[in-house]
Amino acid sequence: MKKILVANRGEIALRVMRSAREMGIATVAVFSEADRHAPFVRYADEAVCIGPAPSSQSYLRGEKIIEVCRQVGADGIHPGYGFLSENASFARQVAEAGIRFIGPSPHSIEVMGSKLAAKAAAKKYGIPMVPGTDGAVSDPEEARRIALEVGLPVLIKASAGGGGKGMRIVERIEELDEQMARAISEAESAFGDGSVFIERYVAGPRHIEIQVLADTHGHTLYLFERECSIQRRHQKVVEEAPSAILTPALREAMGQSACDVARSCDYVGAGTVEFLVDENLNYYFLEMNTRLQVEHPVTEMITGIDLVKEQIRIARGEQLSFTQKDLKINGHALEIRVYAEDPDNQFLPDIGRLETYRRPSGPGVRVDDGFEEGMDIPIYYDPMIAKLITHGKDREEAIQRMVRAIDDYQVSGVRTTLGFCRWAIQHPAFTGGQFDTHFVKKYFTPDVLHQSAEGAEEVAAIAASWAWMHSIIKATTSQPAGATPSRWKANRS
Repeated sequence: MKKILVANRGEIALRVMRSAREMGIATVAVFSEADRHAPFVRYADEAVCIGPAPSSQSYLRGEKIIEVCRQVGADGIHPGYGFLSENASFARQVAEAGIRFIGPSPHSIEVMGSKLAAKAAAKKYGIPMVPGTDGAVSDPEEARRIALEVGLPVLIKASAGGGGKGMRIVERIEELDEQMARAISEAESAFGDGSVFIERYVAGPRHIEIQVLADTHGHTLYLFERECSIQRRHQKVVEEAPSAILTPALREAMGQSACDVARSCDYVGAGTVEFLVDENLNYYFLEMNTRLQVEHPVTEMITGIDLVKEQIRIARGEQLSFTQKDLKINGHALEIRVYAEDPDNQFLPDIGRLETYRRPSGPGVRVDDGFEEGMDIPIYYDPMIAKLITHGKDREEAIQRMVRAIDDYQVSGVRTTLGFCRWAIQHPAFTGGQFDTHFVKKYFTPDVLHQSAEGAEEVAAIAASWAWMHSIIKATTSQPAGATPSRWKANRS
């Protein structure tokens, strides 16, 4: 594999290209008209415009991407995440064109792309499941019977869903019919598939996922866990590795379960198996993401493994060069997603120009981004500006380093989630490891950020006043050259 086309944009396109370059592999960027001047376009060895700004006319045009791949003579396609990364039809078309898809097989994507099919596959391996239905439910009477059997509250979920779409919590049986109708309608609108199922609602869950790697030689390994419980609108904002609550025994059990889920669909490549963990540390299979995750850097930081390089090596048919016993957890890592969003306005996108954009740096700090100062945040795509990652010898150092990095990050022109993330990782529930997926709902209101800002301004004012007074005292108590200052003056200043 000498040349790879990266079928994505922004920070993930850059991230893939950097690893490929280190491996001596040439890269090709495909870009929309909105991304013509983006850093990932300049970084690639070759770049081809594939259409107008809307993703439906550019990044989602699988046939056009394959055509470009043929034209430039690329050996493989890396889909990144989002767009076509979990599109089984696209993966199949790539393979039929004689090009290597740097990801799992179409079969694996199809099985794990349906929550019902994924549950059925994983169940054969005895993976713990949240009590509920094995198949789709559409009849209100059957739904009522199942809900009473499982026990309220229950969760209605779209089989093809994700990101909270087609999901409804039912706490009273009288609400079931209406919530079923809404979930089915939303699922049909969002995914073209109205299939829904019912399962017990796990109160106060932790969202913990396991990174897996599987090669074509029968080796499947887990690279420990990531905690992703700090979310807004069912989307992750803060992630860390390892989790603050897993014991070594639970980590191993969940890791083996994740490997079995991968085996259940003959998985090859890098994937993530997601679990819910309840207050009693019981874990339940949630879903499998058949691609690289946005939060993969925290796993790289604690293991020293470049997951993109491993994806490429596996796609080339190489065997994993390490065993499960070789893998060790080194320190602790945090990642925050820096979104162009307004926390004061329900985290809605805040599109505009990056008037100021200065990245933090220093020991243990990594920034994966795709923007530069003066660029506009396009309205057509996800508003994530960057991923900010820190690594420390332990969780406390990783948190402290993240606070420092956030303070060093300079962004103006758009509202961002930096302030929210700074507040979240210093909240007692987070620092104490006692939080769940309801963290934002329980603790966050926009005024907490204004209180923090006011407190910071007060401290800054006090510091400025002290510095001014100190300069006055120093000027009025200066000593002649060569004189020895009194101990009282030295202590006072």
